[in-house]
Amino acid sequence: MVEEQEQQESRLTVVLALATNLGIALAKTVAAVITGSASMASEAGHSFADTANEVLLLTALRRSRRPADRRHPFGHGTERYIWSLLVAVCIFGMGALFAFVQGAQAILGGEAERKNALVGYLVLAVSAVLESISWRQAFRQTRQGARADGQSLLAFLRSTDDPTTKSVLYEDSAALIGLLLAAAGLGLHQVTGSAVWDGVASLLIGVVLTVAAFLLGRTNLDLLIGRQAQPRILEGVKRLLMTAPEIEALVDLMTMTVGTGEVLVCARLDFRDDLGAADVERACVRLSEELRASHPDVYEVFLEPVPRDDPGLRRRVIERYGRPPSYWAAGE
Repeated sequence: MVEEQEQQESRLTVVLALATNLGIALAKTVAAVITGSASMASEAGHSFADTANEVLLLTALRRSRRPADRRHPFGHGTERYIWSLLVAVCIFGMGALFAFVQGAQAILGGEAERKNALVGYLVLAVSAVLESISWRQAFRQTRQGARADGQSLLAFLRSTDDPTTKSVLYEDSAALIGLLLAAAGLGLHQVTGSAVWDGVASLLIGVVLTVAAFLLGRTNLDLLIGRQAQPRILEGVKRLLMTAPEIEALVDLMTMTVGTGEVLVCARLDFRDDLGAADVERACVRLSEELRASHPDVYEVFLEPVPRDDPGLRRRVIERYGRPPSYWAAGE
């Protein structure tokens, strides 16, 4: 139920951003034609790119929720990261590069006549109001997620495995900054009569979009490679396994995020020597159920009985972490 509510909240955030960006893009296009402003044209391109991005995010939400099947036994959760990575590419390819081109043309074009900028100011003001509404929804959802995880907002943005709302928040933040830059460029162009300021504003808009694209791209690339579970889940899994009466030592623990709210847990455990095969089997089933009950994000659990003194296994674990993991001290 909680997961479904989160899905609906994410969908609402994206749909609101889609409607907002489409209306803003059309208004900015008209204003760019009337004013001849390079920064306004850059903002129009930015908004059209954001509109396309919301379509990609809606596709990500729909396709990532498909159930597991024979060909995809761990589900389709990582597809959300692929579509969100495409969003980052679109922000740079459709938004930032267009802004750079517009800015360079305005600067190299030299002086330009003053034009009536009233339409541009009005469109920017209305756009700021609409973007603020969309940004507020994305910020509210992000803040709720941070509070639920007991993290600060910045820590949550760094560790969250849901790129959807994060993408909208970054897009809208970049859009609001871009509106300020476009207004400054339009105003300086009007005061000085030089299109250079308008071009500089367009270039700065391109820089802002590039930064947003880089941050989103890095997040989704990290998740696609296979990032471990969030620290709170990792510590909870360690604690539960290490305190189980059947376990003498936690030899190895690997976790991987396989989708939003979906974590794969693989653990190698040294069971007590006095347990029989049936006892180990029952313990594995019970521990798997307890892990899922205590951590709803745990999607699949694989537990392997191993001897803790196996030299090859110990060497591989140390090579992975660069040193003996902290949980060995508690198990030995």
